[in-house]
Amino acid sequence: MASLLAALERVFGPVFDGLLAGATSGLRPSQRADFQVDGALALARSLGRPPRDVASEVLEAAKARGLMQVCDEAVVAGPGFINLTLSPEFLADGLRSLAIDPDLGITKAARPARAVVDYASPNAAKQMHVGHLRSAIIGDAIVRLLEASGHEVVRENHVGDWGAPFGMLIEHLLDLGEAGAAQELAVGDLEKFYQAARAQYDIDPTFAERARGRVVLLQAGNPETLKLWEALVQRSVSHFDAAFRRLGTKLTRDDVVGESYYNPMLPGVVSDLGKAGLLVESEGAMCVFPPGFSNRDGKPLPLIVQNSVGGYTYATTDLAAIRDRVDRLGARLLVYVVGLPQTQHFQMVFATARMAGWLPDDAEAVHVGFGSILGPDGKMFRTREGGTVKLAELLDEAVDRARSLLLARAGGEGEGRAGEAGPGGVSSAGDAGGTGAAVVPSPGGAGPVGGAGPVPGTAGAIEALVEAVGIGAVKYADLASDRTRDYRFDWDRMLSLDGNTAPYIQYAHARVCSILRRAAGTVEEARRERTQVSAGGPAGEAGAAGEAGAAGEPGAARAAGAAGETGATGEPGAARAAGPAGGGAVEEEGAGRLRESFLQPGLVLPPAEPEERELAKRLLGFADAVEATLATYSPHKLCGYLFDLATSFTNFYEHCPVLRAPDPGTRSSRLVLCALSGSVLERGLSLLGIAAPQRM
Repeated sequence: MASLLAALERVFGPVFDGLLAGATSGLRPSQRADFQVDGALALARSLGRPPRDVASEVLEAAKARGLMQVCDEAVVAGPGFINLTLSPEFLADGLRSLAIDPDLGITKAARPARAVVDYASPNAAKQMHVGHLRSAIIGDAIVRLLEASGHEVVRENHVGDWGAPFGMLIEHLLDLGEAGAAQELAVGDLEKFYQAARAQYDIDPTFAERARGRVVLLQAGNPETLKLWEALVQRSVSHFDAAFRRLGTKLTRDDVVGESYYNPMLPGVVSDLGKAGLLVESEGAMCVFPPGFSNRDGKPLPLIVQNSVGGYTYATTDLAAIRDRVDRLGARLLVYVVGLPQTQHFQMVFATARMAGWLPDDAEAVHVGFGSILGPDGKMFRTREGGTVKLAELLDEAVDRARSLLLARAGGEGEGRAGEAGPGGVSSAGDAGGTGAAVVPSPGGAGPVGGAGPVPGTAGAIEALVEAVGIGAVKYADLASDRTRDYRFDWDRMLSLDGNTAPYIQYAHARVCSILRRAAGTVEEARRERTQVSAGGPAGEAGAAGEAGAAGEPGAARAAGAAGETGATGEPGAARAAGPAGGGAVEEEGAGRLRESFLQPGLVLPPAEPEERELAKRLLGFADAVEATLATYSPHKLCGYLFDLATSFTNFYEHCPVLRAPDPGTRSSRLVLCALSGSVLERGLSLLGIAAPQRM
């Protein structure tokens, strides 16, 4: 089963279409039931019939198509809604399918395409700043989502590496000499290098004249000038590469396709537009006037492709890029992740490319625009001195704040329901869950603080964790905001362990891992117990250490399903779902391997408790969330889904004991729910380019 919505739409879609071609079901989640069909209201208006009568007819036809194999209850309500309550067995079947699906329900595109995603696009010889954050983060999420849906994705980082500024930069480099330039061009000094060149250009007419002459040499392909230009660009690319690696994006230096790449193509763009009869001279400039665009006075708006002095424009370069991506790369989907102020520019470029035949009917070009990052005061986000916030400094601060947060958390009190280990302690009775470990060394250097177990690895692993939490918080705060709106950059909110934040979702994932590690540990206890009995040791003991068995049960740990045991379903070995293959204790197995050992579909029981039911519905909505996110290139929709899933898992965790479930079958089934929750949380975060720590 791909998704809940898809399963229900297969029933209702043909019914509505049969009553009126093109009519839609209006299927959506409901607060009064699991789902609601409200399409009968619109259909009734078209048919001129009472809405409840139409709804009743739709419902009867849906039942004839097998609706009651999906639902326990389906009733007409209100003015003509159809409320649907899914059956527990249907939910269980969906979970069983999800447990064996490596894609976790994500459906592949019916017609996969080669897609080019143009994102990040910083300018060479300038240090990256907070303004580059949104394009890099949103673009990377779109790349991951497209790949997950089966598209072949080509990443392109359209670096600004050509044009007049390079004249002054090259002359400044020559003035400094090789040694001085090497020192000033250190990664952290790119901005200073640019500013020094600009200042010299503004105050020294001789320098300015040399710079203009150097631009001519650059455009003419002068070998010495090209060599100096290449040195500047490569230094910049190294800086970009380090920043993108730290951000956790998929961009590499191999994805750089700068403006310079398209420079030789620009004369051909203008020439071919002329041959197609699209060029119009306006005030000495060569322009295209795509229909539908006008200025404030209502006059047609030109797209200038060659200015009055013969220079080419951004539009010319963007048109060359479209031709190259469609013709050379064979792309049929072009995605541009660029700020909203460029909306009209891209609309006119796309329209011109269509007119010229460079963007064929079977190709789509999309501008994924985004708003600005504001400070807490609602103004443009800047340093206290009013300067631009450098990206490296922003990420450093994020990591420092995450370290402080986790230190405070590790030194705090344990939390969770009675008997569950929180990040700072262990309580008395119930599940031993929690996140399983502290994440930072104590201030006194005595090692890990709090939690239910030692932190695996070294200080390096701890630093990797605070990087994951700090940078994940920054990325998620951006992605969780509707990309078309400005958003306020708020450290306290984005690093909070409550609410729609990355730390909250990461914490939920770490809690899943802790439960599964503890469940796996009981398998080893059960194995040792059986060894004792077979060797003449004490028999009839209660369950494994820390686990009280159900009344009269010898060894509650058997609910964990050690290898070879008969599980709750009565099938030999079925209970292996509750522990890793072979029943061995798990120290630091990867979270994926640990989860897979619990994903045994034969152990899934129909959800009985309300919290189990809600969690099951959330898990089965993953594919729908991914599809909805990609349909509008809006990562905030996936963020909202992950927050809802983490919240549903937390409610389930607080109300439905897992390791101390009332019977072995329920215990094993809930462990599968935990494993699926961890898998979907991890996969969802990975689609956003955010790490999912095993311990927190």
